[in-house]
Amino acid sequence: MNPDTIESSGYPLAFMVRNGVTPKVVSGKTPSRDVFRVEARTMGGHQKEVLVSEGEGGRVWRLTSDEGAILKGSDLAPFPLAFYNAGLHADFLNRTLEIARSREITLAIDSINITNQYYFQGSFFHGTGNGSADAVTVHVNARSNCSRDTLQEILDLALIASPAHATLAYAQRNTFALYVNGRRCPVTGVSPSLAGDTVDPFKAHNSAPTPLKGTRDDVAIIERITQGVDGMPLPLLPSEGRVQIVIPGTSVPIDADGLIATTVTPRAGHPFRITCDESPNGGSAPTGLACIAASIAFCYMTQFTRYIEHRKHNVRAIRFVQTLPFSLTGNALDGSLVGGLEPVDTHVFLHADEPDEVLQNLLEVAENTCYLHAALRSTLPSRVSLVLNGE
Repeated sequence: MNPDTIESSGYPLAFMVRNGVTPKVVSGKTPSRDVFRVEARTMGGHQKEVLVSEGEGGRVWRLTSDEGAILKGSDLAPFPLAFYNAGLHADFLNRTLEIARSREITLAIDSINITNQYYFQGSFFHGTGNGSADAVTVHVNARSNCSRDTLQEILDLALIASPAHATLAYAQRNTFALYVNGRRCPVTGVSPSLAGDTVDPFKAHNSAPTPLKGTRDDVAIIERITQGVDGMPLPLLPSEGRVQIVIPGTSVPIDADGLIATTVTPRAGHPFRITCDESPNGGSAPTGLACIAASIAFCYMTQFTRYIEHRKHNVRAIRFVQTLPFSLTGNALDGSLVGGLEPVDTHVFLHADEPDEVLQNLLEVAENTCYLHAALRSTLPSRVSLVLNGE
């Protein structure tokens, strides 16, 4: 995969690369486990591209990310935290609709609102910064003929059943591997991966991904919203002290089967609308769990890029292979379904002219400042509030 830019291909910001089946952890009502796999690479500037595989035999999606002017990006694709917000919306909707159907309850969700809050504390310049995240409240506006107590119970159970919200609820000790110029090196400062060697995406792919022929093109997976934004002066992100980053997202279900569009607004720059498909047959857009998986790789890669730029390290290419085992235990019929996530395993491939200890340190400082790795290592169970029939 040769260096290029998002805009040079002429393709949409997101598209299907390989068709497949909907993973059981998305459609399932009983215990299941699917390992999502992300292959990520840097492009020009802060532009990034991933291929997300939705489990073995699942669909593969190409997604792109960028940063806004606040991090000196070109703002052409969604920022990493936008994908995470959209994934929380979509997976929660999926679990809610499934539990309501299992109880034969008529339910229409008009909108969902989730605001993520993250914090940076310390000094980016000195490599002493730390990222952190807050728990979220899922605000639901719904219509139903069931009682408030019954619907509130369904929404609470949906949070418990959501593997996406499990990324916040249960602390994980994630693992890492490092390859420098094709050679696997020991890792320091982070937990080492116990997995065997993984193939570098550069060797696995001899060309950039292209859209799968014959797939649906009536759903725009990613849309950049330009109203009232172009031409506005944008500040740079402060690199010292305590900085709060607020990411609000609002979603609207497109149909009753689980197609949902989430509009996510950055601190500065363009909002983006990200569509996910949670319907039983799927295929028109990635699942919420695919967006969760992509967001973690994108966010960690942003921190790598920032530190490499600041320290002027001679690193020519950055690629990741990341695996995320999502799971379900229990049963939807009796309300015991629990969503889970096992530790995220990230293999980092660097082409660089730097000593091993310099690149080993990059893994640690990037993990410390990555907001989504901060969420993964914390215990931040989500909550839900309800407006029912306008009240």
